[in-house]
Amino acid sequence: MQLRKVLTLSVLFVTACAAQLSPRLSSSVTIGGKKITVAYGAPSMRGRKIMGALVPYGEVWCAGANDATSLETEADLDINGLKVPKGSYTLWTLPKPNEWLLIVNRETGQWHTDYRDRYDLGRVRMNIRTILAPVERMKIDLTAKSGNHGMLALSWETTEASVPITVLP
Repeated sequence: MQLRKVLTLSVLFVTACAAQLSPRLSSSVTIGGKKITVAYGAPSMRGRKIMGALVPYGEVWCAGANDATSLETEADLDINGLKVPKGSYTLWTLPKPNEWLLIVNRETGQWHTDYRDRYDLGRVRMNIRTILAPVERMKIDLTAKSGNHGMLALSWETTEASVPITVLP
């Protein structure tokens, strides 16, 4: 009985520490009267090299930490040419030094290491740029542009990867 209590407290402690290191954040935007939300674990640099090291090039990455990054949309979307029906998805990325792909996956609720490509809805190229001021805590921003258009942007360290989104009629 005592061992069970110690084990339970240990698990709770580890879970609480992990949550503090990479809190679950979200970004939402309303475009054309429809809400789009991305929720993600937001890790910090904490003195580490990120791109090409902690986030290895050429490997699928969950675009965050802990639970995989999720997308919920009340509208059908066009994400840089990929038709995404309204619903819930998981977002993954495939970062490379000069090119990133955004992967929209139909499987939801998985841990950040549980990627299965058989559930991919599709992959699209992301726009990459170097930002001058390093971003300590990874962030994903959804912003509205003109009309039914918006942007999804992931920023961390000195990299920003973005992709246009359009709410379809």
